[in-house]
Amino acid sequence: MSKNNVHDIRKMHLDNDRFRGCQPYKIEPCEHHINGTRKPCDKHMSRTPKCVQTCLPNYKKTYKQDLHYGKSAYQVENDEHSIQTEIMNNGPVEGTLTVYEDLLTYKQVYKHVAGKALGGHAIRILGWGEENSTPYWIIANSWNTDWGDNGYFKILRGSDECGIESGVSAGIPRD
Repeated sequence: MSKNNVHDIRKMHLDNDRFRGCQPYKIEPCEHHINGTRKPCDKHMSRTPKCVQTCLPNYKKTYKQDLHYGKSAYQVENDEHSIQTEIMNNGPVEGTLTVYEDLLTYKQVYKHVAGKALGGHAIRILGWGEENSTPYWIIANSWNTDWGDNGYFKILRGSDECGIESGVSAGIPRD
């Protein structure tokens, strides 16, 4: 996969998330595991906002028309080929991984080499590629756009790095 294709996938994903739905996301960004310009997430977390079942005034659908439902949800086999096939056929998949201290200083295709485990984390696997002959998954993270590569990162593919290939799930939307 070329660098341009990776950029295009990330841009499509950002645009899709930014404009999806009838209401803006109400929980303010916070810092995940690092000291930055925002409040730390653990001290900043508040109650889940009340669900308001109306859309913004200029949104073209009603709240009920904007709801999306799943037809099915399932686990994806924990091997590289099955995950790639699922992404090609049905789009991004959800995954989990163990976060280690060295992920916080991510600079290139990530492979855990040092530091203790900080906990589990849910991510979205968007695609894959190779960098200097190193295979990787393209991951959308939820740690804000100032972390990693605008909120994304690459992690070693094909070796179940940090358990990333062991906990992949997907779903099919209802028509």
